[in-house]
Amino acid sequence: MEDLVIRDAEVVDGSGAPSYRADVVVDGGRIVSIVQEAAAAGCQRPRATRELDAEGLVLTPGFIDMHAHSDLALLRDPDHSAKVAQGVTLEVIGQDGLSYAPVDDRTLAEVRHAITGWNGSGDDIDFDWRTVGEYLDRLDFGFAGRGIAVNAAYLVPQGTVRALVVGWEDRAATPDELDRMRRLVAEGLEQGAVGLSSGLTYTPGMYAQGAELTELCRVVASYGGYYCPHHRSYGAGALEAYEEMVALAREAGCALHLAHATMNFGVNRGRAPQLLSLLDEALASGADITLDSYPYTPGCTTLVALLPSWASEGGPEAVLARLADDESAQRIRHHMEVVGADGCHGVPVDWDTIEISGVSDPALKDFVGRTVRQSADARGEDPWTTARRLLLDDRLGSTILQHVGDEENVRTIMRNRVHTGGSDGILRGEKPHPRAYGTFPHYLGRYVRELGVLSLEECVAHLTARPAARLRLPDRGLVREGYRADLVLFDPRTVAAGSTFEEPRTLPTGIPHVLIDGRFVIEDGRRTDVLAGRAIRRPA
Repeated sequence: MEDLVIRDAEVVDGSGAPSYRADVVVDGGRIVSIVQEAAAAGCQRPRATRELDAEGLVLTPGFIDMHAHSDLALLRDPDHSAKVAQGVTLEVIGQDGLSYAPVDDRTLAEVRHAITGWNGSGDDIDFDWRTVGEYLDRLDFGFAGRGIAVNAAYLVPQGTVRALVVGWEDRAATPDELDRMRRLVAEGLEQGAVGLSSGLTYTPGMYAQGAELTELCRVVASYGGYYCPHHRSYGAGALEAYEEMVALAREAGCALHLAHATMNFGVNRGRAPQLLSLLDEALASGADITLDSYPYTPGCTTLVALLPSWASEGGPEAVLARLADDESAQRIRHHMEVVGADGCHGVPVDWDTIEISGVSDPALKDFVGRTVRQSADARGEDPWTTARRLLLDDRLGSTILQHVGDEENVRTIMRNRVHTGGSDGILRGEKPHPRAYGTFPHYLGRYVRELGVLSLEECVAHLTARPAARLRLPDRGLVREGYRADLVLFDPRTVAAGSTFEEPRTLPTGIPHVLIDGRFVIEDGRRTDVLAGRAIRRPA
């Protein structure tokens, strides 16, 4: 007798095809049979050790978060309800060119400092790995060998590779350094990474010119992986930045996945059709392109990320030294407020749009939930003085919400045929972006049920089969016999994000059951103690 039969579910299978009613039988972590319209046909109903009545619920494949920042959270928090409760069964980490493998002792310390705002300091983590393979093994081992909360795939972070080989200087790599970076990328892919990420508004990845990135992408292409850039501008130079990535990937013969593909800031209001026209032309001529987005308008990053690239050369300690020096700090201010720093996407910073969402030093918690200008007004000082003070006092560890998005652009991009879902969720901070806890139910509740921007079948395909195809996973992303039983059951009438900008850690509603590998990780709306997640390695 099989493990489980899910009775009378409305199956939305991930293909985009119309839904159908069925009994779905799970055994040994896989879907072993699907009996459509079982009750109406009057046939022998499948039996199992356990039966789950799914009347009124939609059954879909597990959701795949194509852009996640859970690199340490998966090792820190066995519960991980921020993602599990959304129905996420797989996250893609190693994003934006900065993560924790491959490293040596020096680079690890520098990277930990540089992305404290994303993942915390890591003082609670035993960094007993250095290579990509060792990190993936650590995920597999999880909590005393039990595993991790959800499955995880990893991208080799180009900025970390550059820091390891070249350092944090703004210069071209030598031929020998480029050869070593190629080898490190190849080793990461051989050890199981699914592709390469870049953060081209973050140091030191931004110091790589196109020719260097193209050579690394040639390596990625040779392994069947994909390139996932956070490109050079989402603001004043957004279209040009997208064009650069499309041309680069095509020259390298590499699949391209555009991270958090937005058109932000006032200069891009209503310009999403221009981006999609660019992508459609490339797709029509044979390019392999996908993208992800989150269904919200504000962005989220670190406060230090807004600084001009020259101010970040040399790494975190060099940044702090420049901020402490009055002359250098004044030059930084001019670039941010007048010129438009490349770290702020070429747009002069508007301090009214920069809300502090988290700090590393608890003594600075009064900044959280206020814009930089609001804090400055409360202190009777100009916004730059407040921002500079916070950067220094929090040692670059502050995270921000940047309220610069355009709703029509968000809706237009999510309708595109190569769109997938990605939360870009930063889980740290007192007031994180609600996308970390709400992206996937927000798609289903707000943009499917309430607004009708996508049909339910379309939306589920965007969140399941399409990302699985990008990751080249042969047995995930669809409700099919023989596929992994990574499954979500939700009520289409009530599913919604609970998280808001005021209460960002509130869990979703309307998702009573989530299974990974055929095991309940959410059951009757409650988190179980099951740790069914593992590292998902690149298919050979």
